[in-house]
Amino acid sequence: MNHILTPREKEIFSFLMENYTTKDISEKLGISEKTVRNHISNVMQKLGVNGRVSAVVELIKLKEISL
Repeated sequence: MNHILTPREKEIFSFLMENYTTKDISEKLGISEKTVRNHISNVMQKLGVNGRVSAVVELIKLKEISL
C-alpha cells in the first residue's frame, strides 16, 4: 500500500527531523500550531502508528522522506 504524503506533510516532517518544535514549525510556515498537529496526526493515522518517532521511521522505510 502506497502512503503518499502531501507536500505540506512532507515539509512538516522534514522540520520535525531537524528537531523543530510544533511552535517553531507553525511560525516558520505561518500556520497555527493546531494545524501543524493536525498534519502530524493525519500522517500517523495514514501509517497506522502512534507517535511522531514511529511515523518518521515508517516514512523513511517507505522512502517518503530521507535523512
